[in-house]
Amino acid sequence: MDFAVVTAYLPLEEILPIAQAADRLGYRSLTVADHVVDLEQLSTPYPYEASGERRWSHDVDWPDPWVVFAAAGAVTEKLRFVTSIYVAALRSPYQVAKSVGTAAALTGGRVSLGIGVGWCAEEFDLLEQDFASRGRRTDEALALVRDLWTPGWTEREGEFYPTPRLTMRPTPPGPIPVIVGGLSPIALRRAARHDGWIGDIASTDEALATAAELRRLREELGTTPPAGGRFEVVTALTDAFLPEHFDRAAAGGVTECMVQPWVYYSGFAATLEQKLEGLERFAAEVIEPLRAAA
Repeated sequence: MDFAVVTAYLPLEEILPIAQAADRLGYRSLTVADHVVDLEQLSTPYPYEASGERRWSHDVDWPDPWVVFAAAGAVTEKLRFVTSIYVAALRSPYQVAKSVGTAAALTGGRVSLGIGVGWCAEEFDLLEQDFASRGRRTDEALALVRDLWTPGWTEREGEFYPTPRLTMRPTPPGPIPVIVGGLSPIALRRAARHDGWIGDIASTDEALATAAELRRLREELGTTPPAGGRFEVVTALTDAFLPEHFDRAAAGGVTECMVQPWVYYSGFAATLEQKLEGLERFAAEVIEPLRAAA
């Protein structure tokens, strides 16, 4: 089992110290969430809460993930960087390919593109992107960006993004994993076609059921192993606290768990010092015993 430190809702100035601590302590990844803006009034319900209300207040930071990853990559050595998730359909795929590819080049290939189709219709309207076609545009864009990350010329036909012969540099140092978010049957099938799935918050039983469904879909689709050989199943677990809890999740196919370890010990209002202490304590009490037993 690997662990990813979640930076959602953190003050911007805390992210780099947390990244450095995570790198030193053996966490695998750092995740950054994505919204371009946070609109005051929405008609679209937030899909991950039964109430439809957003989880955050309007004073939280939403930094650009790829800027954060470039900065964090400069002060870390092994830590990977994952978007959880990036709404690619809000942008031109050429800009997505450029930003992600540049971050990969600057970090030595330590980035993964976690994507979702998005849920906020008003944000799509503001950025002048069609909401209704976001799924089809995402599928076409993902095929295009993979080509743009490959050395040499790219030329493609397409419903949304017909591409004349062109090249894009810098070229990433290797394949960039694409892991897909969402719980709908379409989203899970999309994830099965790519390099992994990234979830929200779930119980262990719910996560294991999703992992099993993803295995079934990959067998049905006959998909080949991803670059690096491991299909990623990444989620946050509501009922895992001890090494044996995470070991059970790993045995059922969860490859990486997203955590904010300080919450276990100091709550959501932890100071930066308490967050760093929480990272260290979780590494000693959970990560190291799991690795020793492996």
